[in-house]
Amino acid sequence: MTAHKPRPPAVVDVLVCGGGVAGTMAAVAAARQGATVMLVERYGFLGGNATGGAVAQFNSWQTEAGRRVVAGLADEVVQRLRDYGAAGAHQVFVMSTGHRMDRVEYAPEVLKLVFDDMVLDAGVQPMLHASVCDVVCEAGRIRTVRLLTKSGVIDVHPRVVIDTSGDIDVLHRAGARFLPLDEGDALQPATMMFRFGPIDFARFDATPPADLQSLAREGFESGDLARAALHASRDPFSTDAWFNISRLGIDATDASALSRAEMEGRRQAWKAAQYLQRRVPGCEGGRLQAFATQVGIRETRRVDGEHVLTAEDLTRAVAFDDGIACGAYPIDIHPALGGELVYASMGDDHAYQIPYRSLIPKGVANALVAGRGISATHAALAAIRVMTISMAVGQAAGMAAAMACEGGVDVRGVDTTVLRDRLKAAGALVGGESKG
Repeated sequence: MTAHKPRPPAVVDVLVCGGGVAGTMAAVAAARQGATVMLVERYGFLGGNATGGAVAQFNSWQTEAGRRVVAGLADEVVQRLRDYGAAGAHQVFVMSTGHRMDRVEYAPEVLKLVFDDMVLDAGVQPMLHASVCDVVCEAGRIRTVRLLTKSGVIDVHPRVVIDTSGDIDVLHRAGARFLPLDEGDALQPATMMFRFGPIDFARFDATPPADLQSLAREGFESGDLARAALHASRDPFSTDAWFNISRLGIDATDASALSRAEMEGRRQAWKAAQYLQRRVPGCEGGRLQAFATQVGIRETRRVDGEHVLTAEDLTRAVAFDDGIACGAYPIDIHPALGGELVYASMGDDHAYQIPYRSLIPKGVANALVAGRGISATHAALAAIRVMTISMAVGQAAGMAAAMACEGGVDVRGVDTTVLRDRLKAAGALVGGESKG
């Protein structure tokens, strides 16, 4: 038997681990600032929950009053989707739970192409079908990230690491600290998205919200639906829709639990599709067409960072000197058990900021976090975890990492005034902009 020769180590300015929406934006932003960037992703495509999880809509671009709070690279993603004919218009709608929300619906498969285009255009080195298998951290600095690839094990020596893995696997292996759940809290559940159609949208959309709420409640009480909801995102290319109506209460860092959840999620989706066909107007002629590649994960590890963002920070709209992204999405907690959710709207024209310090893990000099694993309480994460905000935070993390390399400083040495100015020049909204 011939042994594989060790692969030569790679040296990069910025190593981004996790190719979801936050990681892809981080990689593109860093490369556009002149850094050499490698983007590591376990699947053969980028996008995370947006593609593999088939969420199929980007929520919460604005306050309830209509003031924009997310732009920058997230805007570019939508424009590129529209160039492919794969995104709908921005719309305000009422969810089946009765809550008002804004969104852009898109085709998850085409988003894979968009992210390919952006990464390659920026000069990022993609490393697909690759997983982090070890991390060497010495004196508070990540020296080596070891990747398991189809070519064997590759050692990467980064100047800065951005952990956008969702579960924050790199920093977990590096020995970083994480925030515990408070007493009485539980991890938010996962969801198996599924595609159903064809749907007569003239009838489906004409169904009054109160009737949809009643049907959702009926489906949950009968055991046909895992939660009392009938949320759907229309596919731009067909009369199908992606439904977000399953509920899987798990710790997705537990491999056995995650494996069981994937299977249970498909069973829940199959049962829900049968209920749609039997009871929901416009769905009589439809059937289950596809499952998402993976269950969508809302919450696992949250890093212990230089600032722990709290629900009070969001509801009071604290103005941070180092604010690098904004949001207006409500505190939206999906309980692990039961059919309801806890939903606290932010109010008419209320928006909040996310500070750069919430991206910096304590005890590590050359790492940042973006996406759902940033330093935030359970309740705060319930607001900032959505993909629009994750894209904004990812853009900021990528730009900050490139600035750290450019200036020869660790991530705490980045001048956040300059960072904010560069983000604004790139079209991002960081807080403090005029409300006019």
